[in-house]
Amino acid sequence: MRVVQEFVQEDIRISVFSWNNKYIMKFELGPMEQTFKLSEMDVLEEKDLEIFWTGGFFEKVKQRFKEMGNSFRAEAENL
Repeated sequence: MRVVQEFVQEDIRISVFSWNNKYIMKFELGPMEQTFKLSEMDVLEEKDLEIFWTGGFFEKVKQRFKEMGNSFRAEAENL
């Protein structure tokens, strides 16, 4: 597995890997993570992956983290 890029944006750690002809994009916030896989054949250049941490896609990732956090806290209160 090759690390393509790693950085933090808006408190979300973003790691991009290349493995088995796929790009693996991992978004991490606290104890939660979201992982997406994309065929390398669907991407012309690695810089084109930037679309996944800008704009609408990234907004949906942040919203999903918010929903995940709410679910986690709700269940943790029941322990």
